[in-house]
Amino acid sequence: MKRRDFLKTAGAATVLAGTGSLAASCAANNSAPHPYAINPNGTARMKLSFEPYELQLRHTFTVASYSRKTTPDVQVRIDFDGFTGYGEASMPPYLGQTVESVSAFLQKVNLEQFKDPFQLDDILTYVDGITPGDTAAKAAVDIALHDLVGKLMGMPWYRIWGLDPEKAPNTTFTIGIDTPDVVREKTRECADKFRILKVKVGLDNDKEMIETIREITDLPIAVDANQGWKDREQALDEIFWLKEHGVVMVEQPMQKERLDDNAWITEHSPLPTFADEAIQRLRDIPSIKGAYSGINIKLMKCTGMREAWKMLNYAKAEGMKVMTGCMTETSCAVSAAAQLSPAVDFADLDGNLLISNDRFEGMTVVDGRITLPDRPGIGLKLI
Repeated sequence: MKRRDFLKTAGAATVLAGTGSLAASCAANNSAPHPYAINPNGTARMKLSFEPYELQLRHTFTVASYSRKTTPDVQVRIDFDGFTGYGEASMPPYLGQTVESVSAFLQKVNLEQFKDPFQLDDILTYVDGITPGDTAAKAAVDIALHDLVGKLMGMPWYRIWGLDPEKAPNTTFTIGIDTPDVVREKTRECADKFRILKVKVGLDNDKEMIETIREITDLPIAVDANQGWKDREQALDEIFWLKEHGVVMVEQPMQKERLDDNAWITEHSPLPTFADEAIQRLRDIPSIKGAYSGINIKLMKCTGMREAWKMLNYAKAEGMKVMTGCMTETSCAVSAAAQLSPAVDFADLDGNLLISNDRFEGMTVVDGRITLPDRPGIGLKLI
């Protein structure tokens, strides 16, 4: 590692440990400190702003419980001392959140009371305490704040966390439930660009979906039942069949309330199982341990990057596998989640590829693998 890179990393570690200041970080970066870091009574304050932004899907998206062509979204920014951090709240139907509820929450957030953006724990504890739910709105603030702090430090978050971008995994690309002709078309579009596919199952055409894809490609497949399977023995039989057809993991086999049935499936399954709807936040992990092989961490459910990092480390310490996923999102939230990707077992970060009106350039997929930009923060560039 070059001496300059070592000093930058050391400076970041000092700040995040709570024993340093922005001035110390800037000194480590051989750059001028910001006035507020030297003078705690400085006038610089964080300003939060937001606007609705509807995401347009390239194809109708169908899972076991619904179909849709758009996803409501709110774009967020935090401005501070000439720097801007970007965040977003994406709201698929099952989250139970709306543009109106997110906007109402964000109107309550007062970041101007905090003098230092590096007070991440204090700021995000305050944001989390405003209401008991509103996870997507909280994630939007969290992502924007992390982006801002990373930009102030001049470093991407994967480096702040000490992760090697070369260890970022392949991402799945999702094929929703559809007719055989449409499934063939979608598979042809993506088969030469990805190394693993994700297929939505959970209705009565699961085998048809897999067999149709196998007409086109022999790529490994992850399946997501979205709680769609109703009988545990039938589900287990299907998992054995899926394994014979190149499936490598199963997400949320049965309804989240049926913990014992999901645990039974996991115990007998030849494939790892991952909790999705069954887990939302850090506090949920103890209650589902043993019922699944691993967890799927999504920023819109867990309130953002701070909690996602805690969840990842807790789950790993408990011997569980970890995947990171996303909703249909712009490259903003997807790139934020991608900062975690070098530490996970599976990644499903294709939400930005499913929309036609992305506002950002961020994480990219090169030959199927997540490629993290070296830009600071969460690595965004406005298009």
